[in-house]
Parts: sequence; C-alpha cells; structure tokens
Amino acid sequence: MPSLNVTFTEDEMEGVRAAAAAEGKSLKQYMHDLGVREMQRKRFVVGAASWADRLRAEFDEAFPDEIPPSQRAGGVSAAR
Repeated sequence: MPSLNVTFTEDEMEGVRAAAAAEGKSLKQYMHDLGVREMQRKRFVVGAASWADRLRAEFDEAFPDEIPPSQRAGGVSAAR
C-alpha cells in the first residue's frame, strides 16, 4: 500500500501529538484510527439522514407545528 505524506504546521503537529498521547497511542496509530473513524462517521451520517428522510412524513404528521431548521427565521431553534 502506498504511503501518504501529510504536512502540518508546528502548532498543528503539537496538537496532533498531544491528542495521540492523550489516547495512549503512537502518532502512526492515532492518524490511522483518525482516518478510520472519519469513514465510519460519514457512513453513520448518511445512514442517519436516510433514516430521518424515511420518518419525515410521520414526524410532520405527529408534530405539525414544528418548523424545520431550514425554514426558521433568524436562527430560531424551537417551534413557535
């Protein structure tokens, strides 16, 4: 498998090293796990969005006064 070179600033690298140490991992293992977690997160988000889309009509029927975030004015975060 080909290797990948990634460039970080000194400040970024310091943060990455600290995060790896906090998890008790080598830098190499931490970076590997980070990539794997990101792939899993993306899969989860796609699945969650699909699940929400399937239930949207049922939710809209059960909560007719709820205003979807995309239709809220001025950052309102709750139903009016």
